[in-house]
Amino acid sequence: MARLAAPRRSRLLARILGGTWCLLYVAGQVCGDQSQGAVFLREFTLIRRESLHEDFLSDLLNSHKTEDPSSRTARSEEDRDGLWDAWGPWSECSRTCGGGASYSLRRCLSSKSCEGRNIRYRTCSNVDCPPEAGDFRAQQCSAHNDVKHHGQFYEWLPVSNDPDNPCSLKCQAKGTTLVVELAPKVLDGTRCYTESLDMCISGLCQIVGCDHQLGSTIKEDNCGVCNGDGSTCRLVRGQYKSQLSATKLDDTVVAIPYGSRHIRLVLKGPDHLYLETKTLQGAKGENTLSSTGTFLVDNSSVDFQKFPDKEILRMTGPLTADFIVKIHNSGPADSSVQFIFYQPIIHRWRETDFFPCSATCGGGYQLTSAECYDLRSNRVVADQYCHYYPENIKPKPKLQECNLDPCPASDGYKQIMPYDLYHPLPRWEATPWTACSSSCGGGIQSRAVSCVEEDIQGHVTSVEEWKCMYTPKMPIVQPCNIFDCPKWLAQEWSPCTVTCGQGLRYRVVLCIDHRGMHTGGCSPKTKPHIKEECVIPTPCYKPKEKLPVEAKLPWYKQAQELEEGAAVSEEPSFIPEAWSACTVTCGVGTQVRMVRCQVLLPFSQSVADLPVDECEGPKPASQRACYAGPCHGEVPELTPEETDGLFGGLQDFDELYDWEYEGFTKCSESCGGGVQEAVVSCLNKQTREPADENLCVTSRRPPRLLKSCSLDPCPARWEIGKWSPCSLTCGVGLQTRDVFCSHLLSREMNETVILADELCRQPKPSTVQACNRFNCPPAWYPAQWQPCSRTCGGGIQKREVLCKQRMADGSFLELPETFCSASKLASQQACKKDDCPSEWLLSDWTECSTSCGEGTQTRSAICRQVLKTGVSAIVNSSLCPPLPFSSSIRPCMLATCARPGRPSSKHSPHIAAARKVYIQTRRQRKLHFVVGGFAYLLPKTAVVLRCPTRRFRKPLITWEKDGHHLISSAHVTVAPFGYLKIHRLKPSDAGVYTCSAGPAREQFVIKLIGGNRKLVARPLSPRSEEEAPAGRKASPKEALHTHKHQNGIFSNGSKAEKRGPATDAGSRYDDLVSRLLEQGGWPGELLAAWEVQDSAERNASSEEDQNAEQAPRPLPFTMVTEQRRLDDILRNLSQQPEELRDVHRKHLVAQLAQDIFRSHLEHRDALPKPSERRPPPLAVPPRKHVSGFSSSLRTSAPAGEAVGGPRRPHRKPTILRKISAAQQLSASEVVTHLGQTVALASGTLSVLLHCEAIGTPRPTISWARNGEAVQFSDRILLQPDDSLQILAPVEADVGFYTCNATNALGYDSVSIAVTLAGKPLVKTSRATVINTEEPAITVDVGSTIKTVQGVNVTINCQVAGVPEAEVTWFRNKSKLGSPHHVHEGSLLLTDVSPSDQGLYSCRAANLHGELTENTQLLLLDPPQVPTQLEDIRALLSATGPNLPSVLTSPLGAQLVLDPGNSALVGCPIKGHPTPNITWFHGGQPVATVPGLTHHILAAGQILQVANLSGGSQGEFSCLAQNEAGILVQKASLVIQDYWWSVDRLATCSASCGNRGIQQPRLRCLLNSTEVNPTHCAGKVRPAVQPIACNRRDCPSRWMVTSWSACTRSCGGGVQTRRVTCQKLKASGISTPVSNDLCTQLAKRPVDTQACNQQLCVEWAFSSWGQCNGPCIGPHLAVQHRQVFCQTRDGITLPSEQCSALPRPVSTQNCWSEACSVHWRVSLWSLCTATCGNYGFQARRVECVHAHTNKAVPEHLCSWGPRPANWQRCNITPCENMECRDTTRYCEKVKQLKLCQLSQFKSRCCGTCGKA
Repeated sequence: MARLAAPRRSRLLARILGGTWCLLYVAGQVCGDQSQGAVFLREFTLIRRESLHEDFLSDLLNSHKTEDPSSRTARSEEDRDGLWDAWGPWSECSRTCGGGASYSLRRCLSSKSCEGRNIRYRTCSNVDCPPEAGDFRAQQCSAHNDVKHHGQFYEWLPVSNDPDNPCSLKCQAKGTTLVVELAPKVLDGTRCYTESLDMCISGLCQIVGCDHQLGSTIKEDNCGVCNGDGSTCRLVRGQYKSQLSATKLDDTVVAIPYGSRHIRLVLKGPDHLYLETKTLQGAKGENTLSSTGTFLVDNSSVDFQKFPDKEILRMTGPLTADFIVKIHNSGPADSSVQFIFYQPIIHRWRETDFFPCSATCGGGYQLTSAECYDLRSNRVVADQYCHYYPENIKPKPKLQECNLDPCPASDGYKQIMPYDLYHPLPRWEATPWTACSSSCGGGIQSRAVSCVEEDIQGHVTSVEEWKCMYTPKMPIVQPCNIFDCPKWLAQEWSPCTVTCGQGLRYRVVLCIDHRGMHTGGCSPKTKPHIKEECVIPTPCYKPKEKLPVEAKLPWYKQAQELEEGAAVSEEPSFIPEAWSACTVTCGVGTQVRMVRCQVLLPFSQSVADLPVDECEGPKPASQRACYAGPCHGEVPELTPEETDGLFGGLQDFDELYDWEYEGFTKCSESCGGGVQEAVVSCLNKQTREPADENLCVTSRRPPRLLKSCSLDPCPARWEIGKWSPCSLTCGVGLQTRDVFCSHLLSREMNETVILADELCRQPKPSTVQACNRFNCPPAWYPAQWQPCSRTCGGGIQKREVLCKQRMADGSFLELPETFCSASKLASQQACKKDDCPSEWLLSDWTECSTSCGEGTQTRSAICRQVLKTGVSAIVNSSLCPPLPFSSSIRPCMLATCARPGRPSSKHSPHIAAARKVYIQTRRQRKLHFVVGGFAYLLPKTAVVLRCPTRRFRKPLITWEKDGHHLISSAHVTVAPFGYLKIHRLKPSDAGVYTCSAGPAREQFVIKLIGGNRKLVARPLSPRSEEEAPAGRKASPKEALHTHKHQNGIFSNGSKAEKRGPATDAGSRYDDLVSRLLEQGGWPGELLAAWEVQDSAERNASSEEDQNAEQAPRPLPFTMVTEQRRLDDILRNLSQQPEELRDVHRKHLVAQLAQDIFRSHLEHRDALPKPSERRPPPLAVPPRKHVSGFSSSLRTSAPAGEAVGGPRRPHRKPTILRKISAAQQLSASEVVTHLGQTVALASGTLSVLLHCEAIGTPRPTISWARNGEAVQFSDRILLQPDDSLQILAPVEADVGFYTCNATNALGYDSVSIAVTLAGKPLVKTSRATVINTEEPAITVDVGSTIKTVQGVNVTINCQVAGVPEAEVTWFRNKSKLGSPHHVHEGSLLLTDVSPSDQGLYSCRAANLHGELTENTQLLLLDPPQVPTQLEDIRALLSATGPNLPSVLTSPLGAQLVLDPGNSALVGCPIKGHPTPNITWFHGGQPVATVPGLTHHILAAGQILQVANLSGGSQGEFSCLAQNEAGILVQKASLVIQDYWWSVDRLATCSASCGNRGIQQPRLRCLLNSTEVNPTHCAGKVRPAVQPIACNRRDCPSRWMVTSWSACTRSCGGGVQTRRVTCQKLKASGISTPVSNDLCTQLAKRPVDTQACNQQLCVEWAFSSWGQCNGPCIGPHLAVQHRQVFCQTRDGITLPSEQCSALPRPVSTQNCWSEACSVHWRVSLWSLCTATCGNYGFQARRVECVHAHTNKAVPEHLCSWGPRPANWQRCNITPCENMECRDTTRYCEKVKQLKLCQLSQFKSRCCGTCGKA
């Protein structure tokens, strides 16, 4: 059994045994329910147990090995058993994405039971599915949508997370609560739960870790990292309390960044949460969270729950955008929000790859580093971003050796010890720290840190930083002086200095440093005030006292001390001493005191006196009046006058102080003439010191004194006007201002001249600026009004009103209407509210004025006017334009009037009607009828209906259908000679047609027969079919409904029988015809005869309806009978008793069937033979009647031939379709007519193809084979009757032969197929059809079709063969399904699109073989402008990055260029096939334009025009053309040129005298527009001559000489000049005049002024400092001294004040014992090799003191070069004969067992020889 089943090891047999699955295969069986585990073998076929042989099953069940499902033996233990075969290959994955499962099998090789499992699993396809793939469980549910459940279809949705059985396929019907288990197991790889990676395998849920391994318990940490430690994110939790108000309705709760996970927010309170988002690409969004549910916001799932008193927001993450959670005020109470989430650490360390090796051979080292990486932008950023997170631990650099291969001729030393103490690793070196940036309050200091390397000679050089990355880099910045700066400390206020009324209070203010010590350094500007006024609310009760109330003694004393005393500080300040005693003991006296300028020296805490001008601010008074009380011991009451007299009488007091001038103020203007005012001060006459102005008598103050200054004309400068109001209140508006260049000649005369802009040297201030750059609130923006709906009489016009927001960048953002709070603007208004001009309103025509013959018809006309209100009014006819006579009267023609003497009835019009009933049972192209009868016809038949009249003009015949007037259309033609033609019958054509000839009327009823031999029900509306949607054809079920029996005679129901005949006369024969068509019991002998005689007809009928073929017993011809015959049958039935009526009805119908067959056979015998046959007659009654019926072949005969007149009307050719006898394959001569198929046999000697055509004039016959004209020869002959004869036919003669009949009116053609032994034949064409305009095209198979989209394409596949070949269509070698329209072998493709492109194949097959022909369908896309232009712009940028470019467009574009430039012109185009692009310039191809330098690039899409000139500017156009169309786009290149233009004259240079000239102004123009003059720099300036102007006498004016030299070089001097009044004549001569003439016009200029007011300064310096600077040589150091700038009085000034003087040196060399140092070297060590190229030796180098010989820091010796500490040695070739060691590292080589390597063996020959 094992041998038998071995090759079928993978077969699986299963069935359900009592609810248990059994999986059988040769190696074993796993049987059990769900609790026993599961096996995953999804590909194996399940076989029903009943289908297996019993003996086979018993053998199989007895020989299998049972697998223990609980076996969990490890793989290594299983392999040790040795009883298992090797594992088989892994199966195909159960899924292609999203995580599937795969399995592997093995078999047991032992006769005993094997321990372990015979199947194992693994996960596979662990890649995310694309978003459009959908949910895997949902796909499995939707697979059941087309399977009925309890007789009904449902749309199934998945039910996930079933706790009981997560691996069953449970689905819920959409829109219902119905939940059904559609399958006991989901497909392998389906997730058990939506939020878990666990997957279902063979119906059981298996654990899957985040590493996608089965059985793994590894989970993601809170940061989403599989098996992570949570270090890549941080927990953020917090609480927000709303502080909203009526003015602040919204606030931000928290911003949650991109990538955050496990977000939860809980809002408690009445307010409402909403979200704003911003993606990494900058797209913003908003979600209002209006209802409970789960939403997708920017591809992040948001779970929101809304309760009456709280809201809960959860997001699992990771977020795909930045989320801002906001709160909206919704109630009076406050709300709180608690939030928690894990925020990713966006900046993380990332270890780099190893840097390049430090050596290319012989052993080097290389390091890794760590870089800070931004996860959002995917780029490397500065390290401080990663230092911000304490969780980020920077990885330590890794160091490894590299390039250990020996260098050429190496001795191998480097491979053993690449580094040693003689070649140290690179190291960090730092410069000293800089001075602190701030003396207090926290500053920073920095230093430079670089990576250096020391070479063998001890030279230190800078190298790349990565070489030092193996140790941390030293910090380059550190904080310093982080203690607080000194600050002012104010103590408490003292009590008020008075006990009532208004007084003062004081406080002490100290400068305190960070140690609490009283110090200096505080800013005087921030010092708090020490004195302020105070008011005691107690009233003072001594109103008679003129002086203030005396304060209490202690406070009065303290007030005096505090008010007048001032503490000496580090800033120079005035320090007053105490006042002296009053000079009198009663009355008014004086007090004096000393006021000094002093400063506190902090280092010595001593006070120094300074010059008075060193102290800033007003100097305190040094003298004041005092009052010692009333004399004589009483207080006199003095009036104010007496008081003034008392104080005014103190003459000695008044004369102590007086007013004096003290210089002038600064000039009010810097140029153009200004004013200086003399300064008046109150001075002490004795000390010459300033005093308080109150001490000087006001009435003695000298008058105000002014003088002119800065009289030089001002230089040209910009005059700037005010900004205009902003053009917009929001968005972005503009403000403008006037800016012009002006020149102030004289401020006194207000004489200002406006100059050209280029004369102002400073850059011109801008004349325009943006303003109000912020987003506007949403508002309504109306579009333009559309045209009025009426031209007059009151119409309406509409416009679009949109809610938009103007943004700060000027763009508009369209918003929903709810965003605009204002009422919406009107979108509709009335228009054209004017009266219309008057117009005529015509009535209908009246009836004809006569009853016969010719008469007239009239109609009335009313003059009407539509008023502006829209109401029509009848007005005077004179207001309307003249009405032509023909519009109110016309002739009419009725029947010819009767002649006198004859009855008039005979002379009325008469219609020759035929009372017949016609029943069509076989498809025919066209049938002719005469009115008066009933016709039951098949669909798609063409019908010609004649209305033969007498005594009536045929052009006046009218037609109606169902009471509606008929006119010609594409479907129905109303001919002028009494004909009506319906081109292809359809259900809407059924009805009653009426022919009217004057009073005579005749009807013709048309009914349609459906494919099921039932009458077609008439549509509800005659237009219903036309109104059906275009492109959709009604199905047979929709279009062909069974006609319900309306005649009570044929009804089965008793109620219908009682109603009697139907009221519709047009339906009275319907039931009888329906019964006749349904009759199935035709007489057997008649049927047999019909089958024998009509077989040729059935084979030859190419127009047989397919629906008719489905009928079991089709009638073989068209029946015609008299109406009265059927009337008799109906009358006979109506007279029968009710109970016998049904039996009698069947008998009558059977009798009718027999009459039909007999009539048909007799009529066939009466017809002439084919050679004698004449054109068939019209469908008129036959000459011979058989039981009232007869039949006719009903072929399409011309209408004129039935009349038989001598003159035939002209008509198009028609080829007669005749029926030939059945062809015998053995016949040696074949004669056939067109429309048949000829099968060539081996014995066929001749084939004769007949072609008979009719038409006037007589048609010309021509023959073609497979679309090409037949080439006649001695074997292929054209007979005199136009037949084609083929003698001795061969295989090359096979094909479709087409007979073409042509005359002047048209043509007709019919084909016949000649096949080889009946093999299939397909009519083909090898043409290529290109269509760009037609809506539909038809081609034969074999063609190539190139067409545009949206066209209906029909591919004809006309086939032939004996027996008839069956047609099958394929697209791209795949069989086409039912949805494609295939009719009679033709394939219809509607509304073709790109998906329809491909190779369409028509396969014709029968018993003798098959043949396939192909047609290629290609869709054309005409050239058009692409919607996205980024590609062409990128192409232009890549072609010429710095060249100007322009894109062509259908409307044209323009590019303005300088002459000589080059430009790129792009032609954006798309289409299929790729359009060819041709470039034109001025209508000519660019290649033919002379003098045009150009290059065509990028496959014609870009035209580069070089060296532009006047001849090459103009319009360039690109013509894009492919098979689908052309497109022309244009662009113009305009060359701009600059030139100088002589403009108006400039302002005169002088207002009078003889020097005034005007210079003509030159302007640089570009196309008549003024531009910057620099553009015209290379252009020739036109010659201009100045013009004299203002040559007249000047008014008298002051003239001044230059100032004399200053009397002092510094410290203040005086200079003078001469001032005279002069008058300048027009001749240029100046004459002195009286000063009075100038004084009337202007103030006299000053003739004396102060000069050189600057201080007298000099450089001063201190003594030299100690000699302790850096050593610069043996015994030499540097010493320093201070150099500072000061006045000659010894006052220190900033150094800039002395910059004009040579500065003394501040450093010099000096002798220093500390610099008595030198380099000391030791002896060289032994050489590392005795010979070779790589021996080296080292020595110690150190810096030592000359006297002590002790080592000192090396930097003291840095003034001299450091001796080398490493050198090569023993550079001699080694002699190979001597076997000895040449390196001292041979013991190391022996220990490392490197002797077997040749390079070490040769270097250590002695040592390795011993080894």
